Amino acid sequence: MGEAVKIGRRGTVVIPADVRRRFGLEEGTLVLVESGPDGVLLRPAAVFPVETYSLEEKAAFLLENAVDAVDYARAMEAVRKMGLDPKAVPHTSPVS
Repeated sequence: MGEAVKIGRRGTVVIPADVRRRFGLEEGTLVLVESGPDGVLLRPAAVFPVETYSLEEKAAFLLENAVDAVDYARAMEAVRKMGLDPKAVPHTSPVS
């Protein structure tokens, strides 16, 4: 069942300890705030680390995902603009 809490200065809301424990909410946890027809909903946000890719990985991705000869030619040009030699990037050419 629900529990009444007050909204404090600057809109802060204290989430009751039992609710924080149940959902694993600790200080610094990110939550999503959604408004809907029934009111406001807070729920834990899923945070995924941002992956970073090297130029070589980006180049391989472009070359590997080309769907035809025209697309492959565009990918090769894009790789050259990255300052890399497309022939030196490990990949399987979609063009025979």
